[in-house]
Amino acid sequence: MAVIFRKVDDFFRRKALKVFLNFSMPKWVVFAIDSTAVFLVFLFAYLVRFNFASVEIDLFRAVAEGLIVTSVYMLFSLILRSYAGILRHTTLTDVTLLFVVTTSSLAVVSSLSILSRLMGWWEYLIIPVSVVLIHYVSITVILFSVRLLIKIIFRFATRSRRTKKRVLIYGAGEMGFIVKRVLLSDPLSGFEVAGFIDDNKRLQGLKINGIPVYKPAIFNNNFILKQRIDTLIIAISKITADKKSEIIRKAMDSGLEVLETPSIENWLHGRLEVEQLKKVKLEDLLGRDPIKLNMELIGLGLNNKTILVTGAAGSIGSEIVRQLARFNVKKLILVDQAETPMFHLDNELRKEYEGLEYELILGDATSPERMRLLFNEHHPQIVFHAAAYKHVPLMEDNPHEALRVNVGATRLITDLSVEFGVEKFVMISSDKSVNPANVMGASKHLCEIVVQSKAQVPGIKTQFVITRFGNVLGSNGSVIPLFEKQIREGGPVTVTHPEITRYFMTIPEACELVLEAGFMGKGNEIYVFDMGDPVPIVDLAYQMIRLTGLVPERDIEVHFTGLRPGEKLFEELLTDEENTLPTHHPKIKIAQVKKLDGPDLMSKVDAVLSNLYGLSKQEIVILIRELVPEYTCNNGKYNDAGENNAEIYYKLKEE
Repeated sequence: MAVIFRKVDDFFRRKALKVFLNFSMPKWVVFAIDSTAVFLVFLFAYLVRFNFASVEIDLFRAVAEGLIVTSVYMLFSLILRSYAGILRHTTLTDVTLLFVVTTSSLAVVSSLSILSRLMGWWEYLIIPVSVVLIHYVSITVILFSVRLLIKIIFRFATRSRRTKKRVLIYGAGEMGFIVKRVLLSDPLSGFEVAGFIDDNKRLQGLKINGIPVYKPAIFNNNFILKQRIDTLIIAISKITADKKSEIIRKAMDSGLEVLETPSIENWLHGRLEVEQLKKVKLEDLLGRDPIKLNMELIGLGLNNKTILVTGAAGSIGSEIVRQLARFNVKKLILVDQAETPMFHLDNELRKEYEGLEYELILGDATSPERMRLLFNEHHPQIVFHAAAYKHVPLMEDNPHEALRVNVGATRLITDLSVEFGVEKFVMISSDKSVNPANVMGASKHLCEIVVQSKAQVPGIKTQFVITRFGNVLGSNGSVIPLFEKQIREGGPVTVTHPEITRYFMTIPEACELVLEAGFMGKGNEIYVFDMGDPVPIVDLAYQMIRLTGLVPERDIEVHFTGLRPGEKLFEELLTDEENTLPTHHPKIKIAQVKKLDGPDLMSKVDAVLSNLYGLSKQEIVILIRELVPEYTCNNGKYNDAGENNAEIYYKLKEE
């Protein structure tokens, strides 16, 4: 019997679903049907009033009065658009509008009838009050019932035998109510609202449309298991980054999928759709509020200026370009040797920044001829130097290229900046330059030395600024895209060491601070960014796995592979000898660095660069130790590199 019932149920459900999928009633049809119903129900009210004795009814009068009543209803229906809602998704708002239309029509028709009787107006306006009341009750019930019936049939047709995800909505305010309504109005969404969570004590313990509102303290593993909660949706329009991070972490630790609602301005055609509920992003876990920039200071510094960006197609360089495009710059000169990324950058700028004046230049930032031609042709007034090799393991195996590109390009661009009268030079450095343990970090430290040495030369008008920060989330080749790829492939996720930590910022965060720092001082400063607390990489791996709705070590394993050559357990933003001074921006500090013997250091740097490919890898490492005493090489293959650096240096000098 149960099998027969299921087959019958499936048959009618499929038929009903076919109707809903193939037919959608236009609004004008709904309006016409509602108006026709009003007229016919009015005639029915006359019959009820005269006990269905049709012979006692003046048919012409009844029709005339019915047309008058219908006209009044149509007027209010057009004003309030009670016909505009989708019948299969009828909500409380739609029912309320319907009630307002019928009640307003009752008030107007009754008033007309009474006034006509008192003033002796047109006799057809004197409608029996009993007929009006019968009509009001009948049409309200009928229109409401039809809409409810259509919604019930639609839910029956779209009912799934699969278990729906039980959802908690964090936020019982207006946004939370909208999310609840969207989820319940779309049976295909696959969600079932189990409750709200809200910090407002006045709402806690109450019910909204029969759905309970809980206090945040109830949000624990026992409650989640008991209520069979699968998903948490954050539906708060104004929430601090710290609070949001706390909610997300708590939900993820309980194994929940976490979704969030987009800001109102991003809703599709002013309406929230289920498809717009997206999984929270990794940067939401950093728990940092948006950076507030001194837009007036930055805008003044960039106004009508020609700006050169090296490494413009890289993760940092391209974001700097996006930030610059927001201001009234004269022209952007964008340099990179990577053809395909430059092609994509060009497409993005054409699409997103119409009217922006820019020129893409394929070129090597270490080429004196190419860079001199560029400076001579465009005479940039501001330079953002982001061109660099950054991958630690690759630079360990290719120390020649680390020095040629990172140090050589910095040396060349600083020289040209001074020669061509550049007003401001901003270099992008790295936390790996502090007490470096690898070739890449040591090369960036040398870049800082090059810039500082140039800034200390008397009479130079160019303002040299260095910005130093750590890892950026999602940059090309960083740990985030690697983890995402490993998770997509089913794991394992590889972490080098269980205790390794790193500082993280989002790319826009870092680049916004670069702009702020670039126009903050007068030159010869190293700006250090507040990056919050260092993040354990293994925690990052677990969080990324949970963000995909999977469980670490059950669905995706995490494997430890051991530290790579040149890799440190933790990074630093300052050396032991450096302190910081505050600035007007709470996230930017000035590093107080030791004074350099600029000319002597630069002569050594130039000697190394000019004889670069006449040296072995070990000799390169020996010379880096000479130039950067803080460099502690932990790469086993270079451990037997001698300490007699002077012999190699003098050999270079003689050559």
